[in-house]
Amino acid sequence: MSKKISIAKTDEDIQRCCEVMAELRPHVRREEFLSRVRRQGEIADYKLVFLETSDGAVKAVAGIRITESLAWGKYLYVDDLVSKSDERSQGYGGALFDWLVEYARQNDCDQFHLDSGVHRFAAHRFYLLKRMSIESHHFGLKLKNDG
Repeated sequence: MSKKISIAKTDEDIQRCCEVMAELRPHVRREEFLSRVRRQGEIADYKLVFLETSDGAVKAVAGIRITESLAWGKYLYVDDLVSKSDERSQGYGGALFDWLVEYARQNDCDQFHLDSGVHRFAAHRFYLLKRMSIESHHFGLKLKNDG
């Protein structure tokens, strides 16, 4: 089965990514998904990139943005990267990851970055296999209660 990777531009394509993204971001309700993706696009040039098979099924999704900082220069940041849990280890996440790295190169990025939750051991193995380095500890402080 062939694979195609695209940037979601239409509302329909964004909504098609919701089910897969919900595996990583279950707190984002389906009815607010489109508006949140669109708002982040306006604020931070956030884009959803998705891998679909020839039958139109979305198998992996990434949320990305290209930005710049004093620390890293111009870089692609991966906010979200997830493949369908019942279809992992079938190459979908790897193909999407490789596409993102090439996209960063084509957009003249100096670096490629992402954060990963400390409990996501399988994801960490995947990133290390993709030759990523563990470069820092990320610290956070919640300013509002979730509920």
